[in-house]
Amino acid sequence: MLKINKNSRMNKEILINIEPLETRVVVLEEGKLDNFHIERADDNRIVGSIFKGKIQNLEDGLQAAFVDIGMKKNAFIHYWDMIPEDAVRLSQQEGGGNRRGGGGRRRKFAPGEMKKKFPVGSDLIVQVTKDAIGTKGPRVSANLSVPGRYLVMMPGMGIKGISKKIGDAKERNRLKKILARLPIPKDVGIIVRTAGSGTRKTCFVRDARTLLEIWKEIDDGIKNKPSPCCLHSEPSLAERIVRDHLTEDIDRVYIDDKEAYVQIRDMIAKYSRRSRNWVQHYVGEDPIFDHFDVEKKIESIFRRKVWMKSGAYLIFDETEALVAVDVNTGRHKGGKNADESILAVNIESAEEVARQMRLRNIGGLLVLDFIDMKTKRDQTAVYKTLKDALRKDKARTNVLPISNLGLLEMTRQRCEESVYTSTYEECGYCGGRGRVKSPLTMSVELQRRLSAALRRNKGAHSMKITVNPNVLERLRKEDEKTLIDMEKKFHGHLTFVADGHFHMEQFTITNEETNRVVYASGDTDKH
Repeated sequence: MLKINKNSRMNKEILINIEPLETRVVVLEEGKLDNFHIERADDNRIVGSIFKGKIQNLEDGLQAAFVDIGMKKNAFIHYWDMIPEDAVRLSQQEGGGNRRGGGGRRRKFAPGEMKKKFPVGSDLIVQVTKDAIGTKGPRVSANLSVPGRYLVMMPGMGIKGISKKIGDAKERNRLKKILARLPIPKDVGIIVRTAGSGTRKTCFVRDARTLLEIWKEIDDGIKNKPSPCCLHSEPSLAERIVRDHLTEDIDRVYIDDKEAYVQIRDMIAKYSRRSRNWVQHYVGEDPIFDHFDVEKKIESIFRRKVWMKSGAYLIFDETEALVAVDVNTGRHKGGKNADESILAVNIESAEEVARQMRLRNIGGLLVLDFIDMKTKRDQTAVYKTLKDALRKDKARTNVLPISNLGLLEMTRQRCEESVYTSTYEECGYCGGRGRVKSPLTMSVELQRRLSAALRRNKGAHSMKITVNPNVLERLRKEDEKTLIDMEKKFHGHLTFVADGHFHMEQFTITNEETNRVVYASGDTDKH
């Protein structure tokens, strides 16, 4: 057990907070929030899980198939992802998705061609690459990969390779020799992960042994289990983070749950006995995130406005179609001249946007509105800064240069919902708009509808109008004369009633003589 000195700060740390309903993980770099992950007890996260599915139908027009994997919604798979060899070739052409211009050339399948290879009702072994989001089912691929600590196993592929992020030629040669000697079957591919750089051969042997045990279980399920069924599930969030982030530059991992602490130490010991000593059990009196002063930093992830050190700020607006990011100078003091100040703000913003994307887990299409720059040289500098900052991102990205309108368009791989979407739900009052109609707007709308109702019901001289109390306040104080004039004009009598249960945008007009509602505003279901 460890009780931590609050003043001892390390270069890079992982903090894991485990509670009955939620697990949260942060990665701190020099005390600054670098990554944030959250997983709820009732989340049905299936990214990385391998299923034995059954093909339900093939759509030649979409060049895709739908596969029953035992979930509420059928999984979606592109034709070119159904053949592992094609999926690997395409992935290699795309170069990890971090290059300008997008993907490789995708083969077009003729009508009926895939039906011969994959008849409806036949089994297909797939891995989930993207969770079900909104109304869309999960995305899957037949190109299987099982990550370990230092290696990634690719069943069915005979390839052996090394992560492109390991650039040192001498280290790559050393790793190639280790790969050649590993006891791996010919039909199983192996890729050395970035974490494998500088790792001893014995660690690779242990990792390979563990991965082959996992593959044996998957293979047994393929042969013996009926479809649809799950053959392999990804571990818990805490285990995934430690597996994927525990590299040589991590100083410590702190976990506030004893059971998870023991479990993760045992897991790491399978790969490297030395590395398990980096994992410590936090037993301080304060909650772990309070102790390390990160709770307030996490709260900032959900804010629309993000302030930066220079006094400039970013505005994040997440919509269904895209995420818009607006750069503003704010309280920035400026440099020698306007151009220099603008460049400084844009470069700082590019670095912060890359960090915020990781923290917020933003995916899909993003449009960044940088402050207008006069020279192409400055635009290129900001573009390169963003590209360099995105190298730390494990999600695939594709960034286009800044356009003539001063906008930068990019995409980021979206495997699951963003932190904001998964944590917040749509406001039941405003319907997710963030605003409601003002009392003035409602008064205008009410008068318009009331006038129409009085015209249509010429024989009715008495109308009761029920409104929200805030709207009634406006009617009494500001619009009383207008309403009296309306009574005189139509020779009627108007009675206004406040109802605290009424939505701000809701009102009804009732003919008091027949007790019939002649008009009800808005979508009353949401009210």
